[in-house]
Amino acid sequence: MTLEGGRDEVLLTACPRDCYDTCGISVIKRDGVVTAVRGNPAHPVNRGTLCGKCSTAYNREWRDPNRRLLQPLRRVSPKIEGRFEAVSWDTAIAEIAERLQRILASHGAPSILNAHYTGTVSLLAGMAPMRFFNRLGATEISPDTICNMAGHVALRYMYGTSVDGFDPRAAEKARCIVVWGANPHASAPHAHEHWLPEAPGKVVVIDPVRTPTAARADIHLQPFPGSDAALAFGLLHVIQRDGLMDEDFIAAHVLGWEELAASVAACSTEWASGMTGVPVALIEEVARLYARGPSLLWLGQGFQRQTNGGNVIRACALLPAVTGNLCKPGAGFLYLNANLRQRGVDEAYLTAPHLGPNAAPAISHMDLVEVLEDPSRSRSLIVWNMNPVASCPQQARLRRALQREDLLTIALDLFPTDTTALADYVLPAASFLEFDDLIASYFHLTLSSQTKVMDPIGASLPNQEIFRRLGRAMHFKEREFEETDADMLATLLARGGLGETFASLSAKGSIWVPVEPAVQFANRVFDTPSGRIEIASARAEADGLPRIPLCQSDPRPTSGNLRLLSPAHDWLLNTSFGNVGKIAKRLGAATIALHPLDAAERHLVAGQAAIVHNSCGSLELGVVICDDIPRGVALAHKGRWLATDPGHANVNVLNAGFKSDMGESSAVHSVEVLVQPKPIATRSSNVTFVQ
Repeated sequence: MTLEGGRDEVLLTACPRDCYDTCGISVIKRDGVVTAVRGNPAHPVNRGTLCGKCSTAYNREWRDPNRRLLQPLRRVSPKIEGRFEAVSWDTAIAEIAERLQRILASHGAPSILNAHYTGTVSLLAGMAPMRFFNRLGATEISPDTICNMAGHVALRYMYGTSVDGFDPRAAEKARCIVVWGANPHASAPHAHEHWLPEAPGKVVVIDPVRTPTAARADIHLQPFPGSDAALAFGLLHVIQRDGLMDEDFIAAHVLGWEELAASVAACSTEWASGMTGVPVALIEEVARLYARGPSLLWLGQGFQRQTNGGNVIRACALLPAVTGNLCKPGAGFLYLNANLRQRGVDEAYLTAPHLGPNAAPAISHMDLVEVLEDPSRSRSLIVWNMNPVASCPQQARLRRALQREDLLTIALDLFPTDTTALADYVLPAASFLEFDDLIASYFHLTLSSQTKVMDPIGASLPNQEIFRRLGRAMHFKEREFEETDADMLATLLARGGLGETFASLSAKGSIWVPVEPAVQFANRVFDTPSGRIEIASARAEADGLPRIPLCQSDPRPTSGNLRLLSPAHDWLLNTSFGNVGKIAKRLGAATIALHPLDAAERHLVAGQAAIVHNSCGSLELGVVICDDIPRGVALAHKGRWLATDPGHANVNVLNAGFKSDMGESSAVHSVEVLVQPKPIATRSSNVTFVQ
């Protein structure tokens, strides 16, 4: 579309950040040059606006050649010094391929590690590079272990899937929406702004922190971290006691309720209140409200990041099963809507798993440091779509491990990061504005075009093109390394059967798939061995886990410790945007939030410097005092870059890499810390005293 006498052109694209919203974007070009990146006014999710962080970044650093990586870099110093020289793509690709071939010959493909996550969630850039790693036979660092694998495993045991959720359009028929362990204000800002306030039903938020979303809800339950399973059983107790279970649904579609019934009956509301800190009256009110439905249950990522996170998800996922809040309009639960088949996307075509039928077993991000410290297990690390030095556990050990001179490290990114500083080769990746792609939202059932609106900055290339070139340099002859982006997009859309070409989709921006609101599990068939919802799971039992969800609560911290929460910040998205100047000013110095009584006990006042430490590490943070968190809890946001911190560390320096009960996933929200005033150094003559 052109405006103002043909000088201005508006192109539609979409945001590929790791966010529930997947916003529509209008890019304004004047005389062929991008002048503004804005929200698409016609998009049903964001309705013409972008969140502050994306708007700031996309109109500044993302299009600033002075901030972007412009060409391949090769290290010319010891890793600890981080000096590089520019080289051509031909040189970088040839040298990397030759060094990888030597590693294959000497140590085998499993010693080449593939670390990636969700720096972009567009389909080609986020998935097609796996063609290279499958063909290579590299060891994958299991992506979701850094985030949400415990919840995936738990829901697969019960429902057979973790990626088929309710259609958010079902909110129009829901009398109740429960948001448990998610913070839409930070991670789904337009759901916070539009979807929840406009829903006709009551909104319940369950979160230890009184977030802005919790503050706007009709009811906020504030359990102590680690007590979510106890709260779920308390709610179930009321539902069972008051005759609010859907007995017909249970008889027809649930396996194992009789094994759980006695435990639920024993978990009184008084017990649940004592375990969680949630008043009995609120437990009773929410249980009745949810059970009478129809109700939606949004299970977030945050509250399963604890040592019993899988059990927590299993316990909470009992609610729709016993109340029949499934298989009908206005009802269901959502962890992620990430079933790409549902939107006609052939994931296997993108990733080509057939190229690596004998691939090495994946390892957890929680084990990454241990593997990197062992030269017999790791000779190369290839990092793309993530910044592990800032986002992974055991930060101090990880940095030391990455300084190994015998570890070939290749990092792809748009910007110089904490991770690229320790690489041997740094390869400049193109931004989402610079190539065509597709995006499938993991909340809304949409499929969107990511449309190229400008040429790549410098010599940057899309992820998938970088790995295509590397595959050809390693003499991989399969057709997957010859297909162009246009080939792949055409094949994906043709196989999807949606009647769209990339050009037609790009003209629309986004489409609903399906067009009409979907009902979750409409056929009442579940992909479990029994075809039912398996409250009692023989598969879990065979894996050495409890057969049924347990009514339990983590012990409270002792010896002066506080339980540390490190959620997303409103102005960051994982570690994305940590290098954006205007955002850095908004963030200010790193802080830790404490309840007033916890601060008083530790002789801390607002603005004071505190030392936050445990056996894993230590961090200096400024004190913020607020009653938005319970006693016994400390809160320090994740996502800050180490290079911007005076101590060259962020909250992950305190994360020892504890694993959850399922999926070898992150239990970062089970970390405990001591918080103490920073000692004040004073001088007297030539002697320094520390008070």
